[in-house]
Amino acid sequence: MHGLMGTMLFSFPARAHRKMLAAGLGLALVSPGVCGAGVLSESDFRQAESLKPLFANLMNDLVATAKRPDVSGGDAECVNSTVRELLQISDELASYEYLITMEKDLTDFGDKNPMRDIVKFAVDKSSTILSGERKRLVQISERCTKYPLGQGKIEQAVTVIDTTTGILDSIRARL
Repeated sequence: MHGLMGTMLFSFPARAHRKMLAAGLGLALVSPGVCGAGVLSESDFRQAESLKPLFANLMNDLVATAKRPDVSGGDAECVNSTVRELLQISDELASYEYLITMEKDLTDFGDKNPMRDIVKFAVDKSSTILSGERKRLVQISERCTKYPLGQGKIEQAVTVIDTTTGILDSIRARL
């Protein structure tokens, strides 16, 4: 427990920031070149792009909360668990980001664009990952019921997951 509250706590901000910039929850779907190739529409791109600041703000808030000296040990553990889960999801979504963003380099397919199936696959897998992550966060929330600050931060993370899932579902419906 001391390791989590001591040294581990200070490794979260740098790692979270790198992950946020590298993969991020919202990066599972966005790249400026994607919509130009025709699989994703401009509207899809804008929806997906809106996830970047949503996730970045959540991660910044979680990391700042975990660093606050007035946060109880139990609340900090709940927040740190949430950060760990979100970092894991970033790692998992990174490979699907690649599948989606590689489309920008492959644009000359005519009417039958095989990238549509690849993007659909990546969106489906991303949705599956988000669904599993939501379940894990709900389990953490159940363990954190006596820590209102930590539980509130977990609920914020679940809301971001739900928003992301809704956007993915909307995009998937048009693929």
